[in-house]
Amino acid sequence: MPDHEITIIPMEEIHWPDVWAIIKPVFRAGETYAFALDIGQEQARHAWVTQPQATFVAVDQQGHVFGTYYIKPNHPGPGSHVCNCGYVVSAQARGRGVASAMCRHSQDQAKQTGFSAMQYNLVAATNTGAIRLWQKLGFDIVGTLPKAFNHARDGLVDAHVMYKLL
Repeated sequence: MPDHEITIIPMEEIHWPDVWAIIKPVFRAGETYAFALDIGQEQARHAWVTQPQATFVAVDQQGHVFGTYYIKPNHPGPGSHVCNCGYVVSAQARGRGVASAMCRHSQDQAKQTGFSAMQYNLVAATNTGAIRLWQKLGFDIVGTLPKAFNHARDGLVDAHVMYKLL
């Protein structure tokens, strides 16, 4: 699924069932996101849609949702020029360029809305595919937090802070 077959658009209410279907198994797996494994739909909606500045979906030409991401200030006040994003790709679309397209899109959105940097706060060291992709797209590991992520399968694993000036 090359980038030209994917369009990234602002999430609308109609997309929520598809977004929930994509993020729910990822949150429940406990391998990449620091959400409670039993997070409810409304809590997830608040974290993924309500709280962020914006949420987007990656759709194909027929409107099928294959991925989603949010963008928000990493911290308020003096840290608000740095944004934070979270990305999830549907199981059937992994390895097909959707995460790359969403990351590039998020960087463009970040610049357009006045952010000057992007930071990922807790990238599980076991999430090697994401780490490779973020590094390919210009992010650096600026710190490693020993045993900071409680991976559902592997127990306590290191987590990276990744950063990029935009």
